Amino acid sequence: MQKIVTSLWFDDQAEKAANYYVSIFPNSRIQNVTRYGSAGPRPEGMVMTVDFRLAGQEFNAINGGPEFTFTEATSLLVNCQTQEEVDDLWDKLGKGGEPGPCGWLKDRYGLSWQIVPVALNEMIADPDPEKSQRVMAAMLQMGKLDEAALRDAYEGRVPARSAS
Repeated sequence: MQKIVTSLWFDDQAEKAANYYVSIFPNSRIQNVTRYGSAGPRPEGMVMTVDFRLAGQEFNAINGGPEFTFTEATSLLVNCQTQEEVDDLWDKLGKGGEPGPCGWLKDRYGLSWQIVPVALNEMIADPDPEKSQRVMAAMLQMGKLDEAALRDAYEGRVPARSAS
């Protein structure tokens, strides 16, 4: 059992969202579903919680009601090994959602995701400030991240554009 588990609050779509996420990531599955009983506070028989695993990580989803909604202040960051993985996840998670800047998107349930090529972190962490800042400037111009374009900026093959 994972010691710390991310819990996601939904109004009434916890099971639908969990099934959707599980369908996208390998090594994922629904582990347990609990339902509200006669004590409430939601209708008896309604899904209360869904425990699920995404890519080996444990999550919990709760149908807690409309009181709370997701904001960009919390997001799930997915480290992608290839551009193909970035493209695939961007398309699947973004379907019915909303693309954002710098590799961020909101899915159809309003949950924010960061879809990031692993190489980006390596380039931004480069001790050469010129290289890392060229990458940062390039990233700030993107929605979905393009590893090849980021690599071009890193190597100085493309002049960095202003982020204005």
